[in-house]
Amino acid sequence: MIISELIKVFLACFITVVLITPLVMKLALKWGVTDKPNERKVHQKLMPRLGGLAIFIGLFLGYIISDLSEYHISSISFALIIIVLTGFLDDLFQISPWKKLFGQILATLIVIQSGLLIEFLNIPFFGTVQLLDYWSYIFTFLWIIGITNAVNLIDGLDGLAAGVSCVIIITILGSAISNEKVLISTLAVMVLGSTLGFLPYNFNPAKIFMGDTGSLLLGFSIAIISLLGLYKSVALFNITITVLILGVPVIDTVLAIIRRLINRKPITQPDKKHLHHQILSLGFSHRNTVLLIYSISSFFSLMALFLSRDYFSIVFFITIIFGLLGSIFTFYSLKS
Repeated sequence: MIISELIKVFLACFITVVLITPLVMKLALKWGVTDKPNERKVHQKLMPRLGGLAIFIGLFLGYIISDLSEYHISSISFALIIIVLTGFLDDLFQISPWKKLFGQILATLIVIQSGLLIEFLNIPFFGTVQLLDYWSYIFTFLWIIGITNAVNLIDGLDGLAAGVSCVIIITILGSAISNEKVLISTLAVMVLGSTLGFLPYNFNPAKIFMGDTGSLLLGFSIAIISLLGLYKSVALFNITITVLILGVPVIDTVLAIIRRLINRKPITQPDKKHLHHQILSLGFSHRNTVLLIYSISSFFSLMALFLSRDYFSIVFFITIIFGLLGSIFTFYSLKS
């Protein structure tokens, strides 16, 4: 693996999104694709919400300049386009949750039919468990749908979903580089560069929201990249390590489902009791709440890396995270 190639892809995606996002902001306002304040929302003014389109453009450019033809990921690419279209339609027309779920199911089935399945689970203390055919399909289906919606659910504060996604991707990227997994490394770099390019516009106080175009795109991308890490011919992670890396969105989603079942409400019904809402209610500011959840996500990732004993990834992760946090603090101190 040539690190210089990964840096080239990262910079191309990052710079593209930094340059294209202001244009997407103007486009969203022109089309009226905005997020209006209400009793469930935290923001207090009209906000353009098509930022996911900028992230997608960055990913598209990264795909063009990356040499991924030998990996036969056309099915994944097609599924990703369906996810983006689903989110885009929701941002434009506010489609029903079931129509949105239909788009996710269609994209997930395309991935499954390509043969990308979780067939083995490496579970600590239990060893390797082989999934029978139908369980492999069911587990893979639930994995993709679950992770996609988990990231979508945490998109409730400025920069929250984007920042947590970056922490997750950095963790996966470090392990992929350490284990010389070219496809996973390249895909992770594409997502990381595109998301980081968008984050300065999305961090509090946000100038634009990513919308469902972005949150579904990031959730689906993370689901697929983590799925590649669980794939039998790669075996980059075991299931416990992967769930730990995805700790914040997974825990928030599980608690949301339990909460709605206990209260006898539809699991698709939004509420104001997610992790970020609970932290805000303790008196933390908007920005400090987001940074605290970044820290919690980083803690889960470090736990996962220590359990995997991937020491290169630990050093890589700590270096990149502290560099990013330092950049954020420097940027906003200069602004103020």
